[in-house]
Amino acid sequence: MKKILMALAFSAAIIGCGSDDSGSGGTGNSDAAALLFPEQNSECTTGVVTSETQSTVTFKWDAAPDTESYFVYVKNLDTQATLQYNASTNTSMAITLNKATPYSWYVSANKADKSVNSETWKFYNAGDGVTSYAPFPADLVAPAMSSSVGGPSVNLQWATTDLDNDIVNHKIYLDTNANPTTLLGTYTTQTTTATVTAGSTYYWKVVTTDALGNTATSPIYQFKVL
Repeated sequence: MKKILMALAFSAAIIGCGSDDSGSGGTGNSDAAALLFPEQNSECTTGVVTSETQSTVTFKWDAAPDTESYFVYVKNLDTQATLQYNASTNTSMAITLNKATPYSWYVSANKADKSVNSETWKFYNAGDGVTSYAPFPADLVAPAMSSSVGGPSVNLQWATTDLDNDIVNHKIYLDTNANPTTLLGTYTTQTTTATVTAGSTYYWKVVTTDALGNTATSPIYQFKVL
């Protein structure tokens, strides 16, 4: 992936760069908030540097009708840890993030009788100096988490985003251990078929590699074979 050089002053410096996808953050549901910033699949984002390792990013979204409060959910895609932030009735919120780290985020609009979630967007929070960004961790599409499927074979599907479109391959790990270590195979597509045993619970993950050798590991999903 391309290396990006960013010269930053330490304290109140501004980091910035653009997006590969500036589409709307709406879900098609008029009750949901529409995400505005950080943009979907942005290689880096604009933030105020607060330390050597962190910067503060202002998240923005369009108002949703009849909303009493908003909660912003931000997931660190390296650690899979999700934090919740109460934005009250505001449609923007400043959040401090780790530099050179991939994140996803969405907004929950809380109404009198329900909560409605926006789309989920991914972005990289910019880092200092020369930085090579790995692909985003793969989204595991099928089988769905904790689903039940029929055997003796199962179709595995995943979706991966890479900002420079230089993904080389995907390694699929699948077995009956909670942290799968058995390599099913290495693929250039985003789907494959695996042979499974009835009555067993399987766990799987995807490790994506780009042309520079950067890797990203998906969350681990599980499914049961009927």
